[in-house]
Amino acid sequence: MKIYCSGIGGIGLSAYAALQHSLGHAVYGSDRTLSPLTDDLASQGIVISDTQDGSFIPEDTNLFVYSEAIDSTAPERMRAMELGIQQMSYFQALGELSKGYTVIAICGTHGKSTTTAMAAKALIDAGLNPTVVVGTKVPQLEGRNWRKGNSDFFILEACEYRGSFLHLHPSIVLLTNIEWDHIDAYPTEEAYKKAYADFIALLPTSGIVIGHSPEELLVTGCGKQFVNVDSLSDIRLSIPGEHMVRNAKLVVALGEHLGVSVRDPLASFTGTWRRFELKGMHESGALIIDDYAHHPTEILATIASAYEKYPDRRIVCLFQPHMHGRVIALYQDFVQAFHGTTVWLTNVYEARTEEVTEQVDIQQLAEDIGENCTYVGDLQSAEEFCCKNLQQNDVLLVIGAGDCTTLAGNLVAA
Repeated sequence: MKIYCSGIGGIGLSAYAALQHSLGHAVYGSDRTLSPLTDDLASQGIVISDTQDGSFIPEDTNLFVYSEAIDSTAPERMRAMELGIQQMSYFQALGELSKGYTVIAICGTHGKSTTTAMAAKALIDAGLNPTVVVGTKVPQLEGRNWRKGNSDFFILEACEYRGSFLHLHPSIVLLTNIEWDHIDAYPTEEAYKKAYADFIALLPTSGIVIGHSPEELLVTGCGKQFVNVDSLSDIRLSIPGEHMVRNAKLVVALGEHLGVSVRDPLASFTGTWRRFELKGMHESGALIIDDYAHHPTEILATIASAYEKYPDRRIVCLFQPHMHGRVIALYQDFVQAFHGTTVWLTNVYEARTEEVTEQVDIQQLAEDIGENCTYVGDLQSAEEFCCKNLQQNDVLLVIGAGDCTTLAGNLVAA
């Protein structure tokens, strides 16, 4: 089969493309920005273009798969329609690919990628040889976000945005937590929770949900079996954070359900890309940590991890807010998320500019966070500010789901 992936540089679609290529299919793709992810795909033999006007799509393509960022009026989707090519979203295609496997789906507002990576390492080390698709790069997957296994198990990260996970066919669900997010897709908390209920309802009669106490009522209300992990004994990890222990307990319960012990593999889990990732040291002597946190609860957890690991250092947060709608809806939670740390606030990263109806007053946000917060402008200005103000004993947390990760890398190279 010949498959074309539009938006192939996305963290999910890149994994799908690589896995399909490894299965023997001819894979092509495009992205407006080439990156280390697309470079890695090219090294595997996937042909990629940074032109998205439709001219790169082979006319004999059998399947056109598009990322969430590619809307129905995009030139490549219009061209695929002209050619009569079957089109699927990334999650529709992932659902088709994983159909027939025992699908272990990891969902939840926070911690999906890390928990998926933990589950992958645990089951690989236990000899269960799963296929894996995860929304981050994982050291135990050779620094990649996918793995081709040779068993019936398929571990995948199940995203709730716009009901994406409803295209999947789960057999086992690991549910990290449910807390209102993706405001543009779910205008109310009730709508957000209903999406999870609809997903859990997809489980077969023999299916189970592994989770924590706050989610038990929702799961049992769907008529599904719930395994509560909160009574499990604590797990020894090499990475900081109580939230990491909570994630790991889900994987321990998964192992018990499958009849394997996974505590030792979890003890040697070293984390993933952009999840409290130590990038290195700035020339000032400050440590630079890159983290994907973009919701107030995630920021609180990241800061707590930093204080746990570096109790005697000044913790500085370089925060790039992600999407105006999220900041406006959760404004007071963002204001209170930084626990008296020093905060350097950048401009908002807006992932979907065409959908913005209201913009947050970033200067006011800085003022409301408090005297500990300084507005530093765009990323270039932020980098210059960091270089002038970082001190030897600092730990700089570069926090956000946008392109601030580039700044984290630049500060280590500086």
